[in-house]
Amino acid sequence: MPIKIPAELPALEGLLAENIFAMDSTRAGQQDIRPLNVGILNLMPNKIETELQILRLLSNTPLQINIDLIRIDDIAPKNTPAAHMNAFYHPFSEVESVKYDGLIVTGAPLGNMEYEDVLYWDRMCAIMDWSKRNVQSTIFLCWAAHAAMYRFYGAQRVLRERKLSGVFEHQVLDEKNELMRGFDPLFWAPHSRVGEIPVASYAQAPDIQILAQSDEAGVYIAASEDKRQVYVTGHPEYDPLTLDQEYHRDIEADLSPHVPENYYQNDVPGSSVLVRWKSHGNLFFTNWLNYYVYQNTPYDLNELKG
Repeated sequence: MPIKIPAELPALEGLLAENIFAMDSTRAGQQDIRPLNVGILNLMPNKIETELQILRLLSNTPLQINIDLIRIDDIAPKNTPAAHMNAFYHPFSEVESVKYDGLIVTGAPLGNMEYEDVLYWDRMCAIMDWSKRNVQSTIFLCWAAHAAMYRFYGAQRVLRERKLSGVFEHQVLDEKNELMRGFDPLFWAPHSRVGEIPVASYAQAPDIQILAQSDEAGVYIAASEDKRQVYVTGHPEYDPLTLDQEYHRDIEADLSPHVPENYYQNDVPGSSVLVRWKSHGNLFFTNWLNYYVYQNTPYDLNELKG
């Protein structure tokens, strides 16, 4: 079964061009099944690019999935047309009464800011608290993972001396956890962030299990024992050229960025990119949808308990 998205959403054309099975709302409505309802709270500046990246990964499953795109405020993002936001995004106030099988909260370019200085921090806190009562399982990506660990456990983030950018090798710490099922013992994943929560802070959280980590990048995947919250500090959704685009963006902004590690052939910018994280990214989202969402969510979402 495919993901179900609006027929006019630009991501649909991109998915079909990649031979990914997606259907529009009209066709999906003819199927007599109870689909999974998944919300995507998109905090990234380029909403359209992030939509395609995440929808691509959600499509690799036999389950039918309804997608709601959610915005945190009414401020027009610089890199996404206002018409796109108005046509396809729900303000959080419109979905606050909705129960979701799954929720994905993206990262945001806010790594250098104190959480309380973020313009929408109060709304972010309200949504994180709401997710614990109204969502079967939530994935927090990158900045959102750090923000959620701070909100739920008081885990303090520290700023790195230099931005962590590149593709790093990780080790699976619990191969029996369903989220890690099928993973190689060692695998690669992209990171792009300036902040880090020490391993000890995750270990001190009473119901958090670290599932994968890296010597260079620290904790990569952690999850609550009840499978309701998943923290991913990297970007399994990234396209092959996303880190390249960020590198050149930082050059243009006079940030003197370091070359992304383990990313370009021979570490030379402009050479071919070593793409070795796509299989793990697909497997991660498939496992999450199957074992953390589908296998645990009630048939009647009104029975979901906070």
